Amino acid sequence: MRSVKSWRAGAFQAATLVLLSVTSGAQAVNGPLDRPMSSEAVQVRFDPMIRQTSVRGAAPSGLCFSFSLPGEWRPTTQGLKSALSDVEIGIGLRSAGELRDMPQPDLASRDAAFLQKDYEELLGRPAQSVSLSSHGSAARWSATWVDSNLPSSSQSMTVETLIVPLSGEWVLELSLSGVESQAAHDVLAQRLLTRLQVQGRAACRD
Repeated sequence: MRSVKSWRAGAFQAATLVLLSVTSGAQAVNGPLDRPMSSEAVQVRFDPMIRQTSVRGAAPSGLCFSFSLPGEWRPTTQGLKSALSDVEIGIGLRSAGELRDMPQPDLASRDAAFLQKDYEELLGRPAQSVSLSSHGSAARWSATWVDSNLPSSSQSMTVETLIVPLSGEWVLELSLSGVESQAAHDVLAQRLLTRLQVQGRAACRD
């Protein structure tokens, strides 16, 4: 697994490069898109009988996270990709130690603030719109940049991450891309948040 930002590809990276090219003084060195996170490999298993994919991954804190998705999904170096569409889910882990300097009161909001800061430093400008909503102990963070140079018809770029604290030491980051509509995006995000389970490490070896 890699950090949520390291898995961005295709249209997102193209849009980011456009923003970087028109941002005065923006530097792409050591940016969040390039920062890998070490972790054990994610296990992806498709069951053709029920047309469902099971996903499991281990965190260094001795925990295992798992969730299921409808249809066939295949592993990538950054996470998962649907076999039937361009939808991708980036999977990353971040240590609470990276967030210790953030002033927010809980791990999820500290991670959201960290992501916000990283993106704005990379792009050299603040986001025009930011959203952070709570879902139990998890959070859903998104930010949008608007620029006339962006190739999309809306001339905007939105990034979103689902933030799930696995323990007091590690946070799981799930990020979606390639979803055709906001409604479909919301359905997939809600499924991930409601189906995600956190168990002991032994669950990853079942």
